[in-house]
Amino acid sequence: MSLSGKVAIVTGSGRGLGLAYARELARQGAAVVINDVDSDVAADAVRTIEADGGRAVSVVAPVGSTDVAKQLVAKAVEAFGRLDILVTNAGILRDKSLLKMTDEDFDLVINVHLKGTFTCVREAFAYFKENNIPGRIITIGSPTGQRGNFGQTNYAAAKAGIVGMVRTWALEMKKAGVTVNCVIPVAATAMTKTVPYFQKAVEADERGEAMPSFFRHDLGFGTADDVAGLVAFLASDEAANITGQAIGAGGDRLQVWTHPVAATTEYLEGGWSYDALHDNAASLFSPDTLQSYGEEFLPLPEELQPSQAQAR
Repeated sequence: MSLSGKVAIVTGSGRGLGLAYARELARQGAAVVINDVDSDVAADAVRTIEADGGRAVSVVAPVGSTDVAKQLVAKAVEAFGRLDILVTNAGILRDKSLLKMTDEDFDLVINVHLKGTFTCVREAFAYFKENNIPGRIITIGSPTGQRGNFGQTNYAAAKAGIVGMVRTWALEMKKAGVTVNCVIPVAATAMTKTVPYFQKAVEADERGEAMPSFFRHDLGFGTADDVAGLVAFLASDEAANITGQAIGAGGDRLQVWTHPVAATTEYLEGGWSYDALHDNAASLFSPDTLQSYGEEFLPLPEELQPSQAQAR
């Protein structure tokens, strides 16, 4: 087992994607600290991993504060003697369009996703550096953070911010031999169950059947287990040369996302005044140079159309 002897923390791992990551880390030999805000859910997750033959303990607390980050690291060291891996998966949703989104909606999502990632990574890196451990940090992003999505100002800001922090941390952690990456999952979750476009994929998964190839291959959309392998691999010694990356996983597809680069570059001696921009706008800002935004899904084949009941 490639992670034998390693110890991992997975935030937000009581169910869903987080639990899938924790179970895969345990299957590969790591002892795992489960984290959830619900004690019963956390206890069930621990029992699930133990039933699989793994080792796990839990910390029941909401991620965000420095105190909780310290609790997680302390629990790993207390229960298993060390810490090698951190996966920052915890998150919540408060989806609303901009004019309907309240300060509380924004702050709650930013606190758990963005600040929770910051505080947990800071605490884990301090431990790695102090103990000369070449740790592995895997943060969790989203296609929304890469492309934007209607009604998710708060979530998009948090997920884009996580990728920005990862690029910075890769620079700061390199000398210590610690790697940090961002995984962009595309998988069936409680949220996608409510989206008619994914109905046939979710129904197949719930029946224990393979999702149709259109979803798995063409869209790169799959199950939580399809993402878990990448998380575990990035936590391994074999991934020592991979850092500062945003890597997507879903269904049969793996993607290494580009970092932002200039799509076009134009120069004008003396600089670009208002008049100069006005005179050259058609060529500077044409449909060929302006960038797209938002997720664009392929048309569904006829046989994968949602039922009318759910489509309404």
